[in-house]
Amino acid sequence: MMAYGPALPLSMLGVLMALLFTGFPVAFCLAGVGLFYAAGAIVFGSFNPMQLFLIVSRIWGSIAENQVLVAIPMFIFMGVMLEKSGVARNLLEILSVLMRRVPGGLALAVVLMGTIMAATTGIVGASVVMLGMLALPVMGERGYDKATTAGVIASSGTLGILIPPSIMLVIMGDLLAIPVGDLFTGAVFPGLLLAGLYVVYVVVTAMLRPRLMPRSTEPYAGTRRDLVILLLKGFVPPTALVIVVLGSIVFGIATPTEAAGVGAFGATVLALCAGTLRPRLLKEVVFDSALTNAMIFGIFCGATLFSYVFRALGGDDAIIHVLEMLDLHDWWLLILLMTLIFLLGFFFDWLEITLIILPVFRPIVAALDLGDSIPSESILLWFAIIVAVNLQTSYLTPPFGPALFYLRQVGKGSLRLEDIYKGVIPFTLLQLAALALCILFPAIVLWFPKAVGF
Repeated sequence: MMAYGPALPLSMLGVLMALLFTGFPVAFCLAGVGLFYAAGAIVFGSFNPMQLFLIVSRIWGSIAENQVLVAIPMFIFMGVMLEKSGVARNLLEILSVLMRRVPGGLALAVVLMGTIMAATTGIVGASVVMLGMLALPVMGERGYDKATTAGVIASSGTLGILIPPSIMLVIMGDLLAIPVGDLFTGAVFPGLLLAGLYVVYVVVTAMLRPRLMPRSTEPYAGTRRDLVILLLKGFVPPTALVIVVLGSIVFGIATPTEAAGVGAFGATVLALCAGTLRPRLLKEVVFDSALTNAMIFGIFCGATLFSYVFRALGGDDAIIHVLEMLDLHDWWLLILLMTLIFLLGFFFDWLEITLIILPVFRPIVAALDLGDSIPSESILLWFAIIVAVNLQTSYLTPPFGPALFYLRQVGKGSLRLEDIYKGVIPFTLLQLAALALCILFPAIVLWFPKAVGF
């Protein structure tokens, strides 16, 4: 690499970004660029061919044998089972009944539903599609503004990548060598803060502009006893499952992998109790879970190959060289990294950004001195969480925000793309406000991990 300076590894990033725009599978883009540059470096004598054999052992050791990553398939199974078994549908119906007299009650029910479902799965696509299918027709019937409806559904469905047990946090823990329990506890208050900002926005908007979110005038047809039974059957079980899974992790009773197993088993039991667990349903859940897992771990393998070749060609030194040339203060460097991640979110998914950016910037962030408010031993934890908050925007920012296209597919014939784009703008601003608060007040992230003793 030294013969070529930083140009060679930096060009790897440029070629990768260009290929990702083609729509070719991300895993193949990562692996293909890595192999292409490795082959070129072998020809010019900058890369030892024997190093390629180390990539296989690295994929096996860091992915296949990684006990932390075992939690991902089970968390995915848990979320897919709750969605397909109808448990999530019942939960939304109950929340809409409870919120019927509150300004913007149905929109609030969607936000609360998204928050609860976020604590069961990190599969944003499934959450957005489910919320869209359940809430979109009802909100349309009640006269809700289309743009507001789209914004509420899309933003609520993305909470799953931040609120634990988030698959993204599991991956971040592995990439940054941070205990997943630390990340889960650190993300609790930022996740609730973001959900709280959504709630405040919905209530204030409904009060100031009631025509956007008309209040329901239909009384509840059942008795108080019916409502209690409804709560016991549809609200308490999934909420209790969330508390058991998260509580066991937060208080050190179980590892994330063990808690994921409990969650997958508990979701299956809930489906059985709801009377919807059938062989065909189980087959669909296993199939969908396997597809999602194959996608995630395929990208893992491609990213491992890419990052190995990138480092072997001096990529880490190239990044440090560029940052030294900029000569930025540590806080300005942090702002630059956050801005870069935000801009990448317009074009790429969180998984791509996480696997490419975090390993590169880890040593740089670990060396930052941001004052007494962020101890050096906690800086990587804090950085991981603010990155997670930042990556919320990657699902909502056009032109390639995945949540926008999930909702577009669900709302064909009732939602225009313009309505969706217009609706997500205030929620993207709320996400940036949450990011600013977590940066200005690090205790939002760091207090809870310290309080529970991690």
